[in-house]
Amino acid sequence: MSAQAATRGRDLFNSGDRWGSVPPWLTRLWTGRLDRLLDQIDAGIARGSVRVRLPGGSVRVLGGRAPGFEAEADVRDWRALLRLAAAGSVGCYQGWEAGEWDSPDPVALFALFCANASSLGDAARARGPWRWLGKTLHWLHRNTRSGSARNIHAHYDLGNDFYGAWLGATMTYSSAIFGPGVPGERQQDLDQLDDAQVAKINAIVSRAAVPDGGRALEIGCGWGAQAFALAREGVSVDAISLSDEQLAYCRTRDGDNGARIDFRKQDYRDVDGSYDAIVSVEMVEAVGQEYWPEFFDCLARNLKPGGRAALQFIAIDEAVFPAYSQGADFIQTYIFPGGMLVSEAAFRRLAAERGLDWTDASHFGNDYAETLRMWRDRFDDAVAGRRLPAGFDERFVRLWRFYLMYCEGGFRSGLIDVAQVTLVKTGAARVG
Repeated sequence: MSAQAATRGRDLFNSGDRWGSVPPWLTRLWTGRLDRLLDQIDAGIARGSVRVRLPGGSVRVLGGRAPGFEAEADVRDWRALLRLAAAGSVGCYQGWEAGEWDSPDPVALFALFCANASSLGDAARARGPWRWLGKTLHWLHRNTRSGSARNIHAHYDLGNDFYGAWLGATMTYSSAIFGPGVPGERQQDLDQLDDAQVAKINAIVSRAAVPDGGRALEIGCGWGAQAFALAREGVSVDAISLSDEQLAYCRTRDGDNGARIDFRKQDYRDVDGSYDAIVSVEMVEAVGQEYWPEFFDCLARNLKPGGRAALQFIAIDEAVFPAYSQGADFIQTYIFPGGMLVSEAAFRRLAAERGLDWTDASHFGNDYAETLRMWRDRFDDAVAGRRLPAGFDERFVRLWRFYLMYCEGGFRSGLIDVAQVTLVKTGAARVG
């Protein structure tokens, strides 16, 4: 294994590692405050409960006043609570990575905390200097043109061989849409995911409604599945991305309709064309709140009158968004540098200001929870079968598993949701 290969994924740890470690003496100093933290969490859990085994063997049940998610946690070191008190979800991950806490079902624990996010308030969020540090580090990853390229590289250029080991046949890294019913046996689940991804892709094609021989723009083309689906409908597609790895994959992918697609490395802010439709699937989370207006300017500027934009996006509960936007959580720190979940209310306003009619919104958060569960099954299978490419060490594997569980818990709780919407250019755009 080369020295370069041995460091794959290392860029994702850079921001989080700047938070530093927790010295034992600080834990002793905070012991009384940690008791109060447990009291705050207990008071803040309005629905559901968590059974916590504390260092020394004592057990405490927090919450339990109303039905909800039921979880367990084994706190092996008081530093786990200190990390949670100081750094919120970032500290939660760091304590788990350090072996200071564990749970037989972390998804249920994450779902419990997310479901009670409003009532918990600051009890499980970064505070004081840690909040300031997180916000500063997040600001350093803001999505300027150069910053966007770096952020995309850190996550999406982990390697096509890495993502190919667990995403499935469609190479689609966004929520699938499942039909009625609950996924059944495990192997059926794995097969069903590919079919559900095709259903999601077809739903976007239907929303775009591009006439035969028409022209479409895809912002954030991933590994090309959506662009190829549009091309099969007789559409000419300009598909843009900032990921060198993804573009290389797309350009070498077999397909009779490849001649209809121009895969190119381009920032959405630099696009200047005239399109019947624009599609973008879970790309807006990489835009950043500061640049949301520029994204909608891009849609309004490049759509023909009567044109349609078909978007799939991840949103966070409006009640929690103000607090969420003032810091940097685990995902922003370790997984998606520069990322920001959407405020659907803000998106609707930005669309309306630009003459884009917000229509036919469809939410399917439970489908994303199932997608994440199936990705984790495939990822674990790849790890067990030694099918991950060289260079991803045990620390990275644990990070990625935590990420998939953390996100699944968020969607199961309803705190975060995924939606598709169609924007129709019906009025004069007010760009700029």
